[in-house]
Amino acid sequence: MDTINIGINEADRIAIAEGLKRLLADSYTLYLQTHNFHWNVTGRQFRDLHLMFEEHYTELATAVDDIAERIRSLNIVAPGTYKSLAALTSIKEVEDIPPAMEMVKILTQSHEQVIRTCREILTIAQDANDESSAALISDRMRVHEKTAWMLRAMLVA
Repeated sequence: MDTINIGINEADRIAIAEGLKRLLADSYTLYLQTHNFHWNVTGRQFRDLHLMFEEHYTELATAVDDIAERIRSLNIVAPGTYKSLAALTSIKEVEDIPPAMEMVKILTQSHEQVIRTCREILTIAQDANDESSAALISDRMRVHEKTAWMLRAMLVA
């Protein structure tokens, strides 16, 4: 790759990009999970969940692009295949079609996992004085925290 001098040393730049790759993988896996549930949800809350899941996966589609572009701005190749993303994600794939409220529970857990991934890599970016990556990670964390809260609220009996 070409030389890059953006005020972040190479080791930190690579460490941040590696963390962002994991965030990209988690976000993309959550995107697929949410899209799958959008297509396959049934039950009394079908319409509400179908529309909510669409809002979520639409937001995630933009997010994965933002994360991948940040990786590229650090002069690192962004992972872009199912195989590479599957190797990096910490979100478990769901193979069956669970009942609607189980979908909500699974999505809550997946959003919480993305939050934990954000927390891990936020410190790396902050320690390297990479405000651009830190802001992106912090913004993503805030979105996932709010989404998880809203999903958890649906699970209250």
